[in-house]
Amino acid sequence: MANITISLDEDLLVAGRQYAKDHDTSLNALIRQLIEKNVRPDLQNWLDAGFRLMDRADINSGGKQWKREDLYDV
Repeated sequence: MANITISLDEDLLVAGRQYAKDHDTSLNALIRQLIEKNVRPDLQNWLDAGFRLMDRADINSGGKQWKREDLYDV
């Protein structure tokens, strides 16, 4: 993988690092994801994006356990 150098305003750098930390990722991974999302949106992995959204939803199941049979109880 190639390396690049970018210049960022100090405030943007600090905000980017905090955003990455809050989302359990690195600034490098965040920048890579944003570039890929904008340059190759058709290749974006929708499943990973869905899981990231679920992780950010901050919802608690309260310990409820699900079984396969529960899917059919409608």
